[in-house]
Amino acid sequence: MTKNKNNTSHTKNENSEKLILGFSQIGSESAWRTRNTQSIFEAAAENDIQIIFDDAQQKQENQLKAIRSFIVYQVDVIAFVPIVEDGWDNVLTEAKDAGIPVILVDRQINADPSLYAGFLGEDGLEEGRRAARFLLNKCRNRTGTVSIYEMSGTENSSVVRDRAKGFREIIASDPKFQIIHSEDGDFLRSRGKEIAENLITSSCRKDGLYYEGQKIDAVYSHNDSMTLGMLDSIENYKVYTGNTIIISVDAEQKSIDALQAGKLNCVVECNPNLGPKLMELVKDIAEGKTIPRVTYNSETMFTENDDFSTYQPRGY
Repeated sequence: MTKNKNNTSHTKNENSEKLILGFSQIGSESAWRTRNTQSIFEAAAENDIQIIFDDAQQKQENQLKAIRSFIVYQVDVIAFVPIVEDGWDNVLTEAKDAGIPVILVDRQINADPSLYAGFLGEDGLEEGRRAARFLLNKCRNRTGTVSIYEMSGTENSSVVRDRAKGFREIIASDPKFQIIHSEDGDFLRSRGKEIAENLITSSCRKDGLYYEGQKIDAVYSHNDSMTLGMLDSIENYKVYTGNTIIISVDAEQKSIDALQAGKLNCVVECNPNLGPKLMELVKDIAEGKTIPRVTYNSETMFTENDDFSTYQPRGY
């Protein structure tokens, strides 16, 4: 295989070895993330693509080191899940100078678009909109203020920005919907549990969740891990949340179980199974083709109004 140092396309002759993909994952903080990684390994095996894998353990500096090691190894394509949006220009320039194309997976970045080939992942804006549309419909007959507590994900990540923006875009159509507080839960179950515990112990009430004395009518959580952590504390302290609307994003099996048990009202899917599409893009790039700037995975939504008998096991 010959690397073209002047552009990001690669060619492959009939007798050359298998394609090598350098892939940096942000970590294994949830069942969703674990499934995301599994999907990529499964699809690589099915497509006879070798993976050099790195777990960044939630640290950008680890990802920067990994990408540089991929460059030294001269992999054919680099794919990575960026922990945060900023700080990638230098390393991506190094990859471009080495003739190695880069695909962003799951999260986007703030960088010169010429430094990477394309993005594959979820439509965070639409996920936020779906959550908000459910809430608007659920509360369509309410006349008073609907107080919303937001559990946000990792600060400075594109998915947090988009899920927040899409949600706000829709609720802005009706002034009765008010976000009274947004708390960074870093996409972690432990943080969701801690956040809820702080709300419960500070209010000393068991008839619902309160923030600084104000009743929380709805919770919008950016991922299932934080939501499940919140449910842990609600159960531990035996707080009644039957009249609290709880909306989550991801659609792990445990959150679908909680939805069926009446503990959640809506779960917006974020599909972790990006492997097959990623391998398509990797092979296209290796053949010198231009891939789309943005490729979204197919996603849906699950609500309390669904026929649960039609649900299939999630597998994660």
